[in-house]
Amino acid sequence: MTATPLATESPTTAGRSLITARSLYKVFPSSSGPVLALDDVSFDIRAGEFVSLVGPSGCGKSTLLNIIGGLLHHSRGELRYAGEEHSQPRREFGMMFQTPLLLPWRTVLKNVMLPVEVLGLRKAEAKTRAEDLLTMVGLSEFAGRYPAELSGGMKQRVALCRLLVSDPEVLLMDEPFGALDEFTREAMNAELLRVWAETKKTAIFVTHNISEAVFLSDRVFVMTPRPGRLAGVVEIDLPRPRTEAIWSSPELLEYTAQIRGILGGAH
Repeated sequence: MTATPLATESPTTAGRSLITARSLYKVFPSSSGPVLALDDVSFDIRAGEFVSLVGPSGCGKSTLLNIIGGLLHHSRGELRYAGEEHSQPRREFGMMFQTPLLLPWRTVLKNVMLPVEVLGLRKAEAKTRAEDLLTMVGLSEFAGRYPAELSGGMKQRVALCRLLVSDPEVLLMDEPFGALDEFTREAMNAELLRVWAETKKTAIFVTHNISEAVFLSDRVFVMTPRPGRLAGVVEIDLPRPRTEAIWSSPELLEYTAQIRGILGGAH
């Protein structure tokens, strides 16, 4: 179990990186003067890797995720995707938020199909993919239902299908299961890992839940209180596929304690 203070390359990321950041800064204007949200953040993320961002509220996790997704511009530094400068939304990136944001007047299938319409993709092929995704998450029989007829966990499954329907290369997830009860949340974590293993996507996941980050990730990026910096990067050496037994394993508890220690030091 290892933690590196500011890992820009590690055994996990050795070789070509898909997403590279060097000395990223983000400053927001305010009535009382500029607010430094991110301070000198550098990292590499390899294709197919699952990375989680953890840290206290207001540390810049979501800001960093939005910069990676091209929804926010960084103030200074360098951000590259597949070797190219990156500062705009891309077809290769998909986003999932804490709330499912389903349109109540559209059926489950039509909600999943929304990115297809926005991106102008071929509807016939995408419809088949959407139906396959709903089958994969156990919601095929609900394709014609409306969001009001679904539970919270089912709505998040629909949101996950919507994220995947356009076949993005990078999955960006901002606390997507934070509003769910613990039992449903653990079920969604297992579902996400199953889908991730099948699709071989690169995943970047924001969470306040350290155990969740350990359960899901290849590496956990630990951020300081604002201004957000990388206090450490923890390699998670747990076997895959991750099973329910891992939640109570001493290894997960040890990783969780290690990350808590880094957070405590950052405070």
